[in-house]
Amino acid sequence: MPKESQHGSKVLISVLLGTFTVSLNNSALNLAIAELMNVFGASAVQVSWVVTLFLISMGMTMPLTGYLADRFARRRIYLIGLWLFLGGSLLGSLAQGLNGILLARGIQGIAAGLMIPLSLSLIFASYPNDKRGKVSGIWGFAVMIAPAIGPSVGGLLLEVSHWRMLFVMNLPFALAALICGHLYLERDKPNRQRRFDALGFVLVTLGMGAVLFSLGTTSSLDDLSRLDHAGPLLLGIGLLLAFVSVERRVAQPLLDLGLFAVSRYRTSVIIACVQAVITFGCILLVPLWMQHALGFSALATGLVFLPTAIAAACCSPLAGSMIDRYPPRWVVAGGLFITAASLIGMGLQSQLAPFWMVAGLMGLRGVGQGFAYLPSTTVGLNALPDTSLAQGAAMNNIARRLVSSLGVVVLSLYYDLRLTQGLAAGDSMAQASTLASQEAFLGLALLTACMIPLALTLRREQRQDAPSPAPCRTRP
Repeated sequence: MPKESQHGSKVLISVLLGTFTVSLNNSALNLAIAELMNVFGASAVQVSWVVTLFLISMGMTMPLTGYLADRFARRRIYLIGLWLFLGGSLLGSLAQGLNGILLARGIQGIAAGLMIPLSLSLIFASYPNDKRGKVSGIWGFAVMIAPAIGPSVGGLLLEVSHWRMLFVMNLPFALAALICGHLYLERDKPNRQRRFDALGFVLVTLGMGAVLFSLGTTSSLDDLSRLDHAGPLLLGIGLLLAFVSVERRVAQPLLDLGLFAVSRYRTSVIIACVQAVITFGCILLVPLWMQHALGFSALATGLVFLPTAIAAACCSPLAGSMIDRYPPRWVVAGGLFITAASLIGMGLQSQLAPFWMVAGLMGLRGVGQGFAYLPSTTVGLNALPDTSLAQGAAMNNIARRLVSSLGVVVLSLYYDLRLTQGLAAGDSMAQASTLASQEAFLGLALLTACMIPLALTLRREQRQDAPSPAPCRTRP
C-alpha cells in the first residue's frame, strides 16, 4: 500500500473511532429513559432532557466549529471535542443524580457539536478528490450502523449490568480515538488573523437554542398557542434572521453564508435537508402507523428499523465508490427515486400489511438513503476549497438539524389533526391512523420526487464554481 494511502487509512480509522462512539452512545442512551425514571423517581418530561439537552447543546455548538477550526486548527478542536466527550462520559458514569447526568449529556453534546462537523473535513484533507467518495462511504457506514446497533447494545447493558455502563462503555473507545488522533491526524496551520464574530455568535447560538427548544417540546397544535412554546420559536426565528443580516455585512463572519452561492454545495445541502426530514419523519410516523393502525407490538416496531439502518450502512460505501467513477447525479437521483418508491409503497399499504412487507419497504428506504445522502454531501463539499470544508460541513449539519426539527413538528401536527378529524367523523383509531399515515408518507414521497430534478444538476466536475476564500476585510 502506498505511503499516502497508509496515512489516509490511519486518519480514517482515528476519526471513525470518535464519531462511531458518539453515534453509538446517543442511540444506546435512548433506552435508559424508563430505567432513569425508576432510579431517580423522575417524570418522563424530566428524564427526556437526557436526549433533548444533548441535541440542543450540539446544535448550539456547531455554528462555532468553523471559526474555531480556522482560528485554532481543525486537529486541535477535534481533539478538544474528544477530550470533552471523554470527560462527559466519565462524569456521567459517576453521577449521583439526574442533574449530574444532564450536565454530562450537555458536555457530550458540546463535544459532538465540535467533532461531527470536523470529521469529514479531517478525512477529506488526507485524500484527493477522486478518492473522497469511497472514504465518505466508509465513514457513512460507521455513522449509520451505530444508531442501528445502539439500542441493542443499550438494552443488553441494561439487562446484564447498570445504567452507568452506558457511559463507561465510551471510555475505552474515546481513549483509543485520542491516542490515534494525537498520532495520526495531520497538523494544520491556524489562521491567527481570524477575528471572532461575537455578535454573530450570540445571535446564532441563542437563535438555534430557542428554535430547537421550542420545536423539541411541541407535540400538538395547542402547544403553538401557548407563550412558553410560541415565544421561544418566534424569538429564535427573529434572532436567526438577524444573524443572516449581520453575516452579510460583517468583515469576517462566523459562518460564511457566501458558500451557498456554490451551486453544487447549495444543492447538496437542500437534498441533505430533505433526507433528514424523511429520516426523522419516519422515526415519528412508523411507530404510530405500526402500533395504532397495523397493531404491531413495540418490539416489532423497534425491529423494523433495523433493515433501514443496515441497508443504508451497507449501500453507503458502494455509493461512495460509484461517485468516484461515474457521474454523481445518476447515483443521487437513483437513490432519491428508490426512496420515493419506498415511501409510496408505505403510503399504499392497508391495515392488513404484513410485517415482512413493512420491513422490506423500510429496507428499500435504507437503500435509497445510502445512495442519496452521503454521495450528495460529498459532491457538495468537493465543490468547496479545502479551507472552507469545516465551514461547509458545519452549515450542512446546522441546516439539517433545523429543517428536520421543523419537518418533524409539521408532520406530527398534521398527523394529530387528521387523526382528530377521522375520529370525529366516526372512524376507528386504526382507520384514522391509517389514513393519516398514508397521507403523510405520500407527502414525503412527493417531497423526495421534487428533489430528483435538482439531483440531476450535480455534475462530476469539481470546484469549477467554487469561490476562492474571500480576502479578510479590515474595519476602518
